[in-house]
Amino acid sequence: MTLARLKRIPSKIREILHTPDQLRDLRDLVLSGQTRQLQREHPNPLNRFGRKCFSQSDEDGITLEILRRIGVLEGGAFAEFGVGDGTENNTLILVALGWKGFWVGGEELKFQVRSSASRRFTYLRDWITLDNIAALTQRGLQAIGADALDVISLDLDGNDIYFVEKLLAEGNRPKLFIVEYNAKFPPPVRFQITYDPQHTWAGDDYFGASLASYNALFERFSYRLACCNAQTGANAFFVDAAFSNRFADVPTELGQIYVEPRYHVQNRFGYRQSLRTLSAIINGATDGSKID
Repeated sequence: MTLARLKRIPSKIREILHTPDQLRDLRDLVLSGQTRQLQREHPNPLNRFGRKCFSQSDEDGITLEILRRIGVLEGGAFAEFGVGDGTENNTLILVALGWKGFWVGGEELKFQVRSSASRRFTYLRDWITLDNIAALTQRGLQAIGADALDVISLDLDGNDIYFVEKLLAEGNRPKLFIVEYNAKFPPPVRFQITYDPQHTWAGDDYFGASLASYNALFERFSYRLACCNAQTGANAFFVDAAFSNRFADVPTELGQIYVEPRYHVQNRFGYRQSLRTLSAIINGATDGSKID
């Protein structure tokens, strides 16, 4: 754009064009509107409940609606495998609800977990493989004093489907299982990477498994697909088939639940995440008491 043409643009527009923060805000506003439209127009009514609190995109709202229908919004137990640095994942919202649970992951958390919180929350820092995931699960259950889990979330950018199968085969039967699927492969395409205990994601499309592959696995263990999040097409929600009557309005055809990948819309919703907020939730200091 020439200087002469730029001068003819109204000053407010010139200000936006030259202010990166305002451009990002405009992008976020457009993407937010697109997401809301996709949620409203998707054949699956569960997508309309999508909201972000601590999840990567709109998974939190879907999780809460599924748990409300199942009847376990309070007093549950969870496990999440693959939580990054702890600032953004699928189960922080459950900690905020007062659930007890544990995380397993290979990174150092960005906040400290006080010993006073250890009976309701624990973090096991370890590299997850097929050889240790069952033992890690038992350690986590013992640490929080729970016999079973109501929710399991798993996002490890690679061997996920093998870990899911191992957990289910070992007798873990949560009411809700949340997994990351490789949305590049639409139903009925089956795809999953070859198991490699040393796998690390290279930032390409070689990760995880397709929705059809996950669906085939979960059906073997009497689970049904309830939702794929509309904002990014990254996470799938499988519920114990015993609760199928609570989801009579959800389509049964895989293609009507599938969401294609929209990985470019990892935009900001709300204010920047504060580590003090996360520390308060994890350590039980949401009543105004001092946090570290």
